Amino acid sequence: MNNKNDLTHGPVREKLVKLTIPMIFGMLSMVMFNLVDTLFISRLGTNELAAMGFTFPVIMLIMSIALGLGIATASVISQAIGRGEQHQLKRLTTDSLIISFFVVAVFAGLGLLTMDWTFTLLGANADTLPLVKEYMKIWYVGIPFVIIPMVGNNALRACGNMLFPSLIMVTSILFNVLLDPLLIFGLWGFPRLGLTGAALATVISRATALIFSFLVLRYKEDLLDFSLPSLTQFSNSLKQIFYIAVPTAASRLMVPLTMSAVMRLVAGFGAAAVAAVGIAVKIEMFVAVAIMALSTALIPFVGQNWGAKQFDRVKEATNSANKFSILWGLAHLVLFLFLAIPLGNLFGKDPQVAKYIVYYLWITPVGYGLRGVTFLTTSVFNAVNKPSVAIGLNAVRTFLFYVPFAFVGSLAGGIIGLFIGLTLANIISGLISLLVLRKGFVPSGALPKM
Repeated sequence: MNNKNDLTHGPVREKLVKLTIPMIFGMLSMVMFNLVDTLFISRLGTNELAAMGFTFPVIMLIMSIALGLGIATASVISQAIGRGEQHQLKRLTTDSLIISFFVVAVFAGLGLLTMDWTFTLLGANADTLPLVKEYMKIWYVGIPFVIIPMVGNNALRACGNMLFPSLIMVTSILFNVLLDPLLIFGLWGFPRLGLTGAALATVISRATALIFSFLVLRYKEDLLDFSLPSLTQFSNSLKQIFYIAVPTAASRLMVPLTMSAVMRLVAGFGAAAVAAVGIAVKIEMFVAVAIMALSTALIPFVGQNWGAKQFDRVKEATNSANKFSILWGLAHLVLFLFLAIPLGNLFGKDPQVAKYIVYYLWITPVGYGLRGVTFLTTSVFNAVNKPSVAIGLNAVRTFLFYVPFAFVGSLAGGIIGLFIGLTLANIISGLISLLVLRKGFVPSGALPKM
């Protein structure tokens, strides 16, 4: 590992900024790609677009598992760095990649064997099921190329290297955007492959990310060990990674489950409400990018300093991150007071859709700052090997506040009441996260009071 990526010395805020900025560009490119990819596929027809909708829950399941493995990798490696256990870094990094390969291979195999049953259960019919299978059979076979770079990039981030993972992400996504029209529509002499082309574009572009990630891991950071591990070594790596990966993956799965429940409530107010919330959530993704990038940056920073017992730096980092989240939320609250109506008119051709977008963007930003605090707090606890606290916070937010408040709000005040319920849930969850962070829930008073 390069010494310049040591996060246990130097100005805390400056380190956090340097870690966060590259991640912002990487995540923004991912958001933009999702929009462009959806646009390309929408031109194939309604059935193709619907087929992609049916793939979403399954892909989110696999991606949640991958995120759990990635966060676990970042946590155990960053703590080993902080403890000065340099001899462990190669073994942990290499074992995490091997473990991830076998985990996703099992899920890919199960997915291939159960495609008919799974997607019929999700609602695919005779028109859409063949299209779903056309896409997913390629995606399942290529899943190691999609998942392994995510874990490798988290290993790089654990070492304080945020630039190369972001460059790898951006390069891969640009390659995907280039391949999409060529393979989907058969431009410039390429065959017209439709959804198969979309899947191939994703797999091929992620394969390039896999190659770049391995090159950086091997030749820049020297984090790969090609020797055969002993059973004890591999077992130790497996326990460390699974201890964090399993609850983190479960916690990540709450996001699509929560959105599904909320969208069912929204559907009760008609198609215009569903369309409006779908659009508004995509607008929100741009707001959330900075907070999600910061929460990603916190994992290696907190992990390294935790391992080095630099608890004052952990305190300063969490304080700074939470203050930024509050200010970021307030800034967008003010911004949407002026931009909500223009955005509603831009995206909502139907006046009713436009009106609902405006309501959403006027009400929910009140809770943006404290919602960000919850995301940041879960990252801190994952980084210090306390995934049970992280999943507990997410479970409280989801099952105790978010869905129930949305339900009660919809009954009491219609669609506006639902939006108010979501906002109150974010505010209360954020305040609870701050309280939990203040109490620490960690040994030796190691997380000082905020």
